Amino acid sequence: MKIFGRKTSFDPTDPDSVIAACRQNNPQAQHALIRMHYGFVMSICRRYASDALSAEEILNDSFLKVFTNLHKYDHNQPFKAWLRTIAVNTSIDFYRKQLRENEFIDREYADIEDLGEDAISKMSAEEILGMIQQLSPAYRMVFTLYVIDGYSHREIAEKLGIREGTSKSNLQDARHKLQAMLLEKNPQRKMLMNQKFTHQ
Repeated sequence: MKIFGRKTSFDPTDPDSVIAACRQNNPQAQHALIRMHYGFVMSICRRYASDALSAEEILNDSFLKVFTNLHKYDHNQPFKAWLRTIAVNTSIDFYRKQLRENEFIDREYADIEDLGEDAISKMSAEEILGMIQQLSPAYRMVFTLYVIDGYSHREIAEKLGIREGTSKSNLQDARHKLQAMLLEKNPQRKMLMNQKFTHQ
């Protein structure tokens, strides 16, 4: 590719060289950058998406924003951290277009028994992801932001335009639904819990 009459070149094995070429709108470098980080970005998109098609759309939008805003990237910061922020924010933007305020429910739930790590450890990453994708968009969004990506309820409230209390109650509801799914996948644990509540 030629920029201002000069051919740009880059080392496809050197991330800094690839990024520098991308800043000059080199299409080969852009493809190289996507190949380098496709799996990382897709793993983020899949956590927020309800299906593969939505995840692919979020991923495409994320990389478009990366190339559009690459001039803002600070080399003193880790590139993957910057890329992760873009992917998360793009996922939020994608679902904010579909979410309505009344989809977020603000109410109290009683404490529920924690199934612990034992039941979860027996499940594959794909099974866990599959359960998260079964949550409603509102619950999935809050759960993923808080539990997986480490945002606080205050940050979630600001990003989604809801109250902190709404974020907390939706997280609790999401956990309740996920634990119900876990119990369905662990019939023996479900039977033991039923016996416990029967004898109380």
